[in-house]
Amino acid sequence: MSSTLLVGTRKGLFVIRDGGVEGPLLQGWEVFHAIASGGVLYAAANHFVYGAIVQRSEDGGATWERSEPIEGLKRAWHVEPAGDGALYLGGDPGCLFRSGDGGRTWEPNTAIAEHPTRERWQPGAGGLCCHSIQVLPDALYVAISAAGAFRSDDGGETWTPINKEVAADFLPEKYPEVGQCVHKLLAHPGRPGRLWQQNHCGTYRSDDRGESWERLDGNGLPSSFGFGIALDPADPDVAYVFPEQADEYRVAAEGRLAVWRTGDAGASWAPYGDGLPAPAWAGVLREGMSFDADGVYFGTQSGSVFVTRDGGWHEAASQLPAIYSVEAAEL
Repeated sequence: MSSTLLVGTRKGLFVIRDGGVEGPLLQGWEVFHAIASGGVLYAAANHFVYGAIVQRSEDGGATWERSEPIEGLKRAWHVEPAGDGALYLGGDPGCLFRSGDGGRTWEPNTAIAEHPTRERWQPGAGGLCCHSIQVLPDALYVAISAAGAFRSDDGGETWTPINKEVAADFLPEKYPEVGQCVHKLLAHPGRPGRLWQQNHCGTYRSDDRGESWERLDGNGLPSSFGFGIALDPADPDVAYVFPEQADEYRVAAEGRLAVWRTGDAGASWAPYGDGLPAPAWAGVLREGMSFDADGVYFGTQSGSVFVTRDGGWHEAASQLPAIYSVEAAEL
């Protein structure tokens, strides 16, 4: 493994390098997500006393600076760099914030907070959380559980729901404008307009910026349910998912840890790589999968981190606290 992994857990942040596991950093904090950008570490951190904030470190995690209190934020879910030192933060209740000063202060996105469809949004099992943020030159994308996916073509001033043909089996209307429970949304960095999502009700791909979606989980996957999804930055037709049993169970499908891969844009899927334990009933949360040019990585709620190596899987860490997020980083 050549990448550095930032692993957010229920009991702090861990860093995995070739030399081993470092941490915990931010002891006492639940770290829902952490990234590195411009040599700075950022963590979406939650504490039962100090609340939900963003923590930042300029010295590799030795010391941390807390952001100013973020009004209206119940839980911080995801931090996403936006270039030129700007950052986005998604959280509960279905909120989006932007920082222009490296995460020290945050301003709410009023267009999301006051979206005309908001009265039809509802919390998923993890709350009404804005968890997926994708920043592209021509658009911004967010996904909120359970509200659906949205695109902005004007820098966040307005947002268009992009949920056509995405199912919401738990609602009276199966294909509503909003209300879908997106679990993770990603945009491929090398194919303009191509989006992937793992949903409560299926796996989907869009080739037109979310104007329409094709459902893909009937093409070999053992389950339509799951949280994590990862891509291959060099090949827009490759994606990886971690199928789980239906929502009342939320553990690995078929009683075994298995990542499934498509190499043909979702036309077919097959288990990917050897080395994962079976039987096993662990789960992987929505931020628990990551990827870069070197491989794919995931962490389980039972505290193990697995990485791809030579076409198979290797356990890079075990016995960590429950894992909320895994992110490949350059440090």
